[in-house]
Amino acid sequence: MQESLWRIDDFNDLEDSRISLYRDHFSQTESDRFFSILQKIQWSQNEIIVFGKKHLEPRQTAWYGDPGINYSYSGITNEAKNWLPFLEEIRKRIQNICKSTFNSVLLNRYRDEKDSVAWHSDDEPELGESPTIASVSFGATRKFQVRHKTKDGEIFSTYLNHGDLMIMHPPTQTHWIHCVPKSSKKVSERINLTFRQILQS
Repeated sequence: MQESLWRIDDFNDLEDSRISLYRDHFSQTESDRFFSILQKIQWSQNEIIVFGKKHLEPRQTAWYGDPGINYSYSGITNEAKNWLPFLEEIRKRIQNICKSTFNSVLLNRYRDEKDSVAWHSDDEPELGESPTIASVSFGATRKFQVRHKTKDGEIFSTYLNHGDLMIMHPPTQTHWIHCVPKSSKKVSERINLTFRQILQS
């Protein structure tokens, strides 16, 4: 497949999507503080089911949110831990930009260049028909890729940096999948926070 490098002003040129990217939304000082705190929380490495077989996730995760919020993917059901003050601080900042509310956040810790997340869309039933997903990155710069679900061909890539905020608005999750690939170059730790609104039954 052909790979194209995104420029910031390219995001809204992608068919069937609306993606906003705010470079350095969190200052260097803020980002350093949040990254330091995030390294100290309780991380876990879950087993996921891929094509009927169990594998360890190639990254560490943690799940926080409102009481009673659960989230399931790849055979894993996560029960949210209570919000930590600094996570609520980040959530408030993001909600002011998104004009959306979020009741949970999935944290992904990419320890080095070998950690990754495979192609997927955030389209689980509990997220609703067409969710807004807000993604914050702290730590090392990593490549982020998207491609259309129904069209073979081009992969669009960009790099998410320390303090960047990316918002994937509807209908992006309906039509596109995304990933964070492994890197052939040495990469230090990166932590990503994806804020979501889980629908409760």
